[in-house]
Amino acid sequence: MSTGTANATEAQPAPMGNLKPDAPEAGTNRELNLDVVLDIPVTLSMEVGRSRISIRNLLQLNQGSVVELERAAGEPLDVYVNGTLVAHGEVVVVNEKFGIRLTDVISPAERIRHLK
Repeated sequence: MSTGTANATEAQPAPMGNLKPDAPEAGTNRELNLDVVLDIPVTLSMEVGRSRISIRNLLQLNQGSVVELERAAGEPLDVYVNGTLVAHGEVVVVNEKFGIRLTDVISPAERIRHLK
């Protein structure tokens, strides 16, 4: 005769960690479709250099002021995508507009290491 309580192993679903990525019971297609992300806009920015100044000195800046940067002349620019360093490059002029020629691209593994 039944006591009205179910066996605990029958009532609980199997843990998700036991599913293998290629298991048919997972029911999902594991193929990557990059078309989904290719049109997402990102912000690309180039940095010539940085400087730390006091608010007093900031308020004294006016037209013609010179701010010294923490980077030597001739050093490559930093190229950022959404705030993450992805490359270094040099300024070029293309059809009377400024551009940047990439001289060194940061590896994906190195970019991920800097995110942590």
